[in-house]
Amino acid sequence: MKKHLVAFATIVLLAAGCASSMTSDIKIETDSDPKADLAGYRSYAWLGSAAIVFDDKGRWEPPQFDADAEIKFLIDRELRARGMTETSLNPDLVVAYAAGIDMDSMDIKTDPGSGLEVLTEAPAGALTVVLVDADTGLAVWVGVATADIHENPAPETTRKRLDFAVSKMFDKLYK
Repeated sequence: MKKHLVAFATIVLLAAGCASSMTSDIKIETDSDPKADLAGYRSYAWLGSAAIVFDDKGRWEPPQFDADAEIKFLIDRELRARGMTETSLNPDLVVAYAAGIDMDSMDIKTDPGSGLEVLTEAPAGALTVVLVDADTGLAVWVGVATADIHENPAPETTRKRLDFAVSKMFDKLYK
């Protein structure tokens, strides 16, 4: 019995280590209107149709993976988990998001071999989610996730990274 428990614990720790390293570069920031009672909002509607910059070369969005649909799904999931429902009639909130990717971003890093600082490619991306009070038109909450972008990622890796970013963003909704 102890052998099984130790083996299980080892697998869990290894899986947790992989998950954390897969998302360790993702930084989350949120801000909210201190006067807004975010817990009082019960319904939401989407603002038009958000879209991500088209990746015609398939460098950051895996083929057959729809990042737009995945992000919308994740945001819907998080809002519903907080007791909100989507409606087209008199919503309390309007939801919008935008994602930006810069595959040509550069950064200064220390070369491990020489110890010198060198300019290297550092593709970066950001996802911003905004919740707007439908009555006032004012943003009441904003979440931003920034991350390094990995070229030619597997669809499951992209899905897990997006899930992590959106989940962590909304963990801070009422804080």
